[in-house]
Amino acid sequence: MEIGFGNGEHLAHFAARHPDWGCIGAEVHAPGVGALLQRLEAGSIDNVRVLHGDAMAWIETLPPALFALIVIQFPDPWPKKRHHKRRLLQEASAKRLADLLVPGGELQFATDWEPYAQHALTVLDATPSLENLAPGGGFSPPPENRIPTRFERRGEALGHQVFDLRFRRRPG
Repeated sequence: MEIGFGNGEHLAHFAARHPDWGCIGAEVHAPGVGALLQRLEAGSIDNVRVLHGDAMAWIETLPPALFALIVIQFPDPWPKKRHHKRRLLQEASAKRLADLLVPGGELQFATDWEPYAQHALTVLDATPSLENLAPGGGFSPPPENRIPTRFERRGEALGHQVFDLRFRRRPG
């Protein structure tokens, strides 16, 4: 599952490379949904289902241990302090996302906004059912499945460093 897939570059690429996986993408912006659907049609990719709407409201309805991989890339960092409560990764949402992973499943997070990266690291480290895959904790190298997207390239053009987090659902 990819939450906030933007224009679908990564999700379409991933789905094409893993035709035996069932993939789900969630996005609130209609132009991004349209861009993904065009990519899927052009590539004859048929293993993706799309949710056009708020993923967090939808995932509350799902049973636990459903996903092997949850990807969140370059979400809105809500940089103003008064807006931090709107950030996707919070204590409750991190716990819910962890519950949706199968044991051994992975949560991947990437951002080019350092304060959000630090916030996400703190939140995910405090989620008991998750373990950080970075040697010694902290940030990880980018996962092999992550390709550069328009949002990543824009951040890099602005001189922003990209921060990756990879956490695995603990067994049991």
